[in-house]
Amino acid sequence: MQQDPNDELLKLRFYATPPHTCSYLTEQQATTVFLDPEKQISSKLYTRLSESGFRRSGSHVYKPYCQQCEACVPVRIPAAKFRPNRNQRRCLKRGSFLEVKIQPAIFNQEQYELYERYIHERHSDGDMYPPSESQFKDFLLCDWSQTEFICFYDKGELIATAVVDWLNSGLSAVYTYYNPDYSYLSPGRLAILTMIEIAKTRELDYVYLGFLVRNCQKMKYKSEYRPLDCFVGNHWIQLN
Repeated sequence: MQQDPNDELLKLRFYATPPHTCSYLTEQQATTVFLDPEKQISSKLYTRLSESGFRRSGSHVYKPYCQQCEACVPVRIPAAKFRPNRNQRRCLKRGSFLEVKIQPAIFNQEQYELYERYIHERHSDGDMYPPSESQFKDFLLCDWSQTEFICFYDKGELIATAVVDWLNSGLSAVYTYYNPDYSYLSPGRLAILTMIEIAKTRELDYVYLGFLVRNCQKMKYKSEYRPLDCFVGNHWIQLN
């Protein structure tokens, strides 16, 4: 696709990291491109970056840029076209007793303790271990983004939180953490299905899921949503 010379992205400054071990495919070397951290990011620019496959981690906006590998594919769900399959309908039914609240994305002990337990029990072998309060803030919160927590409660107890950014045209799923005792509810799937419903209600076009990584089992879940848009060759193509 020919690039518009007036495209705002062409005027931005980006920085590339040295090659490092890929966190998704450990046999691969990865390079990550970051937006200039001094750049002031508006909602319009953040939306435009998301439409071009970028993601947010803390206050940093990034995208894989690996010369020898194209396994990471940005994906998004067209909310209005989405229809849940049988497993997804079952997930919604199982979790229907939970109370859902949308809250400001701020640090508090209730949120942190849930996050801490989740990382300890589910990701003790990952690069986010061990968790800390500063890591929680640096990873999930951001001064310039419109971020909120979609919280799931069982009789007043917080059991799952989906961290989402509000874009001009959609929601961007940043991270989901939950009480492992509730794994039987498939909280990650339930969170995405809830995001889709919220996007529909607010007449937003998409739910951005980040990267679908070929041959990475822990990212495979993103492929179960249909239709699914994939950012390939600098434009979005839809899988039905």
